[in-house]
Amino acid sequence: MNSHTGAGGHVPLTFGGIPVHQRLTGAVHDLAARVLARLVDQVPVYATLPAEQRTETRRVIEQGIRAFATILRTGQLPSEAELQVLRQSAAKRAEDGMPVEAVISAYHVGAHECLERMAPHATREDMPQLQAAHMLVLRFLERMTTTVVAGYLAERQAVASDEQSARQAMLTALLDGEDVQGTAARCGIGLPPCYLVVGLAIGPHPDESADGVSSVMAGRRKLRRLRVELDRHVDGAVLTALSGAGGIALIPWRTEEAQLSARDWTWLGQVVSHMSRVADVDIVAGVAAAVPEEVGEAAELVEEIRRVAVAAGRPPGVYHLTDVLLEYQLMQPGPARDALARLMRPLADRPELLSTLRTFLDCGLSRQLTAERLRVHPNTVDYRLRRAAEATGLDATSGTDVLRVRAALSAHDACA
Repeated sequence: MNSHTGAGGHVPLTFGGIPVHQRLTGAVHDLAARVLARLVDQVPVYATLPAEQRTETRRVIEQGIRAFATILRTGQLPSEAELQVLRQSAAKRAEDGMPVEAVISAYHVGAHECLERMAPHATREDMPQLQAAHMLVLRFLERMTTTVVAGYLAERQAVASDEQSARQAMLTALLDGEDVQGTAARCGIGLPPCYLVVGLAIGPHPDESADGVSSVMAGRRKLRRLRVELDRHVDGAVLTALSGAGGIALIPWRTEEAQLSARDWTWLGQVVSHMSRVADVDIVAGVAAAVPEEVGEAAELVEEIRRVAVAAGRPPGVYHLTDVLLEYQLMQPGPARDALARLMRPLADRPELLSTLRTFLDCGLSRQLTAERLRVHPNTVDYRLRRAAEATGLDATSGTDVLRVRAALSAHDACA
């Protein structure tokens, strides 16, 4: 065994009579190259690094090998000053956008490569020292992992805070219609040809009213799932202002507003459906498209579409202005709306009759479908429709009265 001692009387480990740390430092450049080659082969992100960043990564690997060699020589884990260097390096990787798992992999692959380089030199008599070296590797990796993750996450949180501030500033500018181009330039956000503007009415999750469950936590979990699902489907920075009951979402879109097709809107409908399913909530959405400078006006429109769709009892889904034109027009204040609303006044205390009328109209005047949706017998549907006709003088089963019934219901909902 080598006679030289390190800090605290530690005797450096030796394999085959040669200090292990000397074997490592003497081969540091070759080891670093081998580690980088393995990372490129095993961790896909390293294969995509530009030449300059690969060179920097190799230098970081060399630093890690030298740090480990120092531990083998002294028996001491890295000092706080040395750990700070690692935190800064991890922060740079976070700033570069490298996944944290890829950063951690570099240390584990490096340790593995060092062990492979050292182990063949150990003799039978060196087995206790080989075991001691493995324990130092584990302690080293434990310290490195916690330090690197802390540095990485601190930088990501700072970046996320900056990104969130930039998104909020951009959202405000778009909704207010003020200095849109200037705000985008300051925030480093590229403006798309248009935005899909979505006004959301979000229903409650069952947990929000469950006994013994925190409604606040359930509501936050619901919103988190909705945001994650929306971001997962969209290629770009989605701008949102959401509460538990709803809000607005601006989806950057690569197509000019005039060139949007049914395919674009079908995609959006599917995304909203996915959001609804993942979060286990009903969603009614008003939608429109607008160039960045006109997003504010579109946001007011989609909020109105959403309000009309909800008031009219429309089922969960995505609605354009053309889908609710009649209800939208009838819900505008005026004497005609008030007169129509009075036609439904006799049913104000009969919610089951109002519900049956709405469902009957939504089901294309089919008694059978209405009965299935309401989970009642078809005869019950017939009975309720007769009672509604007797009370209002409007027969929903008569072709001549169907339009007036629909209009009266819309006016009633607007005045409710």
